[in-house]
Amino acid sequence: MNSIYDYIIEPIGERYDNVKKIDNKELILNTKIETFKSVNKKAKVISVPKAYNLDIKPGDTVYVHHNVFRRFYDMKGREKNSRAYFKNNQYFCSADQIYLYERNGKFNSFLDRCFVKPLVSDKLGDKTIPNKGVLKYGNKLLKKLNIAEGDIIGFPNAREWEFIVGEELLYCMKSKDILIKYGHKENQKEYNPSWAKGS
Repeated sequence: MNSIYDYIIEPIGERYDNVKKIDNKELILNTKIETFKSVNKKAKVISVPKAYNLDIKPGDTVYVHHNVFRRFYDMKGREKNSRAYFKNNQYFCSADQIYLYERNGKFNSFLDRCFVKPLVSDKLGDKTIPNKGVLKYGNKLLKKLNIAEGDIIGFPNAREWEFIVGEELLYCMKSKDILIKYGHKENQKEYNPSWAKGS
């Protein structure tokens, strides 16, 4: 079964990623369905669209927009699935809602998306450096501009869309959000909070 324009995906795990294990106990971090940060963004591809042929294949793991699996309350206070819901824990997902895919343990950004690792500086007391990071997963357009994975780059405010990829905190953004390429690190190190690591 294939959709004409959308991928069909299913969440890996639950729809919401709001439970952490600490010393063999579960801690619920959030109970509100409307909190987008708690929505699971990791899925398995069931089928690909018929209308076009892109890099993603059935069986790939994808990282998607938080609204795909999100639930909400309608005007009468009734809990509803997102409009992406199809059936039996399967969802429609358009190509522009997919940001990263994983195949055989290798992560690849999708279309015009890229992922940036935040930096911290000793000079700032190990605080995150605003608007600066390491390009972790680039794309074809950035390669053409001679911006490679591992380069220190700058980006504008409000582009820190957080994803946990593997066990790393990364920011998802578009190619056009990369404003500058820096030449060297200057006492900076990659930042990864303890809560980003699996339990």
